[in-house]
Amino acid sequence: MSAYERLRQRLARDRRNGWIAGVCAGLGRHFGVDPVFLRVAFVVACVFAWKIALVTYVVAWMLLPLRDEG
Repeated sequence: MSAYERLRQRLARDRRNGWIAGVCAGLGRHFGVDPVFLRVAFVVACVFAWKIALVTYVVAWMLLPLRDEG
């Protein structure tokens, strides 16, 4: 199993606790951080570099799998 596959297994979107696509909730769960901090960081990033922040979010939305609930 490659390093990418191991990272992808652990890092996943969390739709149950997420607002839009579960990207911030999944990242927060993976890193042990409250997703609110990541959402605020995303909003701040959108203020200064909205194109980069939006593209990064959409790419994460497409690449990260959904977390298995059961």
